[in-house]
Amino acid sequence: MLPSRMNAYSSAWIGIDGYNNTDLIQTGTSHDWVNGKPVYYAWWEILPAAETMISSPVSPGDTMQATITKITRKTWCITLKNVSKGWTFRTVQRYSGPQSSAEWIVEAPTVAGSTAALSRFTPIQFRHCRLNGRSPQLRSNLKGIMTQGKRVLAVPGPANRCKDGFVVRRVFCS
Repeated sequence: MLPSRMNAYSSAWIGIDGYNNTDLIQTGTSHDWVNGKPVYYAWWEILPAAETMISSPVSPGDTMQATITKITRKTWCITLKNVSKGWTFRTVQRYSGPQSSAEWIVEAPTVAGSTAALSRFTPIQFRHCRLNGRSPQLRSNLKGIMTQGKRVLAVPGPANRCKDGFVVRRVFCS
């Protein structure tokens, strides 16, 4: 993450639902700039509840693996692994959303009820994305571009050759 003059936030996460509905089960990492210092942490969340921080450490450049797996009709396992540091977090939770979308996202999260300023992050790579054990066959017409006001702030690049990964880049305005 690059320094900023004001507080700024970003999260990289995977999730089920959230597109065209208000249900969402998700896990990921946050890379924030708060009071002049970088803050990195892992978390999981099931809306409408607030995120739950994972106490294990996260640092810039760490390789993370995340999965959200359906166990029964309303029971799910959220797993987040820091490959670089060698820890794995796992929790089993109840979730009953419609399962209408799968998402791989980099965004400015909601802080104190409003969308936060997006932090100045270096490129974030999603690799080996899976949906029901297979490549999701990512398509560029389904990508989400992060905007605030009329400014484009982050853009997902094209899908890789296997259509199971892409890179999100922060757009820096002058």
